[in-house]
Amino acid sequence: MGSFSIWHWLIVLLIVVMVFGTKKLKNMGSDLGGAVKGFKDGMKDGGQSADDKTAAANASAGQVSHAQGASADKTTIDVEAKQKS
Repeated sequence: MGSFSIWHWLIVLLIVVMVFGTKKLKNMGSDLGGAVKGFKDGMKDGGQSADDKTAAANASAGQVSHAQGASADKTTIDVEAKQKS
């Protein structure tokens, strides 16, 4: 049948536990979980911080967006260039 049976997987698991030990496997699992959680938090914070930076830049430059009602596209930014004097 091409795929391994449950007994094959149990033997592989037993060999892995014997080679690495339960303590090292537990530490690797915790480290992997922490890395995944950190990655998810980074992705969530990265999206929010980009929006915050855009809003802060618009507010500090005194730019006003001319939105047409509630159906305006929020990804469009109205920009006015000014020259330094």
